[in-house]
Amino acid sequence: MKALYNIATKIIAGTLPLAGNFNHKLKLFIRGRKSIFNTLEKKIQPAAQYLWFHTASLGEFEQALPIIEEIKKDFPAYKILITFFSPSGYENKKKHPLADIITYLPLDTTANAKRFLELVNPKMAFFIKYEIWPNYLAGLKKRSIKTLLISGAFRKDQIYFKPYGSFMRNALSSFDHFFVQNQESVQMLEKIGFSNVSLSGDTRFDRVSRQIEQDNKLVVIEEFLQQKPCFVMGSTWPEDEELFLKFINTTAVNIKFIIAPHEIKESNLNKLQEKIQKNTIRYSKLKNYNPEDFKVLIIDNIGLLGRIYSYASIAYVGGAAGKTGLHNILEPATFGIPIIIGENHSKFPEAIRLKQLAGLFSVSNATEFTAISNKLLQEDDFREKTGMIAGHFINSNAGATKIIMSYLHKNQL
Repeated sequence: MKALYNIATKIIAGTLPLAGNFNHKLKLFIRGRKSIFNTLEKKIQPAAQYLWFHTASLGEFEQALPIIEEIKKDFPAYKILITFFSPSGYENKKKHPLADIITYLPLDTTANAKRFLELVNPKMAFFIKYEIWPNYLAGLKKRSIKTLLISGAFRKDQIYFKPYGSFMRNALSSFDHFFVQNQESVQMLEKIGFSNVSLSGDTRFDRVSRQIEQDNKLVVIEEFLQQKPCFVMGSTWPEDEELFLKFINTTAVNIKFIIAPHEIKESNLNKLQEKIQKNTIRYSKLKNYNPEDFKVLIIDNIGLLGRIYSYASIAYVGGAAGKTGLHNILEPATFGIPIIIGENHSKFPEAIRLKQLAGLFSVSNATEFTAISNKLLQEDDFREKTGMIAGHFINSNAGATKIIMSYLHKNQL
């Protein structure tokens, strides 16, 4: 299996340049990796000690951030290196002030792993959630570099638990400790012989719980809302739009809507705006007009959604209407507001649990979306109770960062 994995990785590396001609994200993926080693050679300080955090994309970065923040306070002598796998993560966070170096992760070949680890020589490595790269992990183990999995999530349908998954199970043996999100993950790892596991929870709860303590004021949003109720549709895709656009176009409720698409390409924004029958304005143009004249605001920049949720009466979180994957429901939940999502959320334990608690609603079509939206808007007690459940869900699940930092202190990072 190892030989097949390495052959497949080399084939992928060879064919990516061609594929990049037809896909913008792949083009960024390829272009960003061309200069990784040159960047590292220029920026790595040989006398410094680095802690390496590897994240797939934005969601995993949010899980890493609470740990990085605490390490910067408790262990300021270390420098922080963050690597991303995806362009959406790297392009949005490549200038984040908490990191000393931010790059893409070179593809997981034996040669790349060897060169990367020789250059960085990290004191410790942190892999987030699902990021299991066998060659990097083997290199870390060979160098006796302590390696942790943060906010890990394991399910019985993953390759590690299949009869043919021995190669990937062996990769897991490189971790010194697993910090996992739920009891199922603990049990799945124990079944294949791993006892070095702690049920810590998800560090995203710590991340979002701090959001409510920050300054979330956005004057432009307040001017647009004019103290009216607000329905925020966050991180949406075209499949999500099929659920909520009819409601936006037909509802007679005196409410304002804010839509924050996941992708803000001009063509996507134009298509969305054409489908909306009420007065609509983009965030970038709002300052040039009277905000009272518009019912719908489309967010056409990155980085505001977490603060915008603080103004919401209800939130719809995108990604689960199609197959792209549910986006972060914890961001709106921390503000104590009801949440609506699509039907494809079986791989997201936080959504399953919050739905069981009745703080979240899953819909499969526009009719269901309209029904639950009307109920939440028309019944104040129902909306407030649902929101309280969501807020309590965040508060009761915070604390993963404290558990992980206790481990780091005990093990003398």
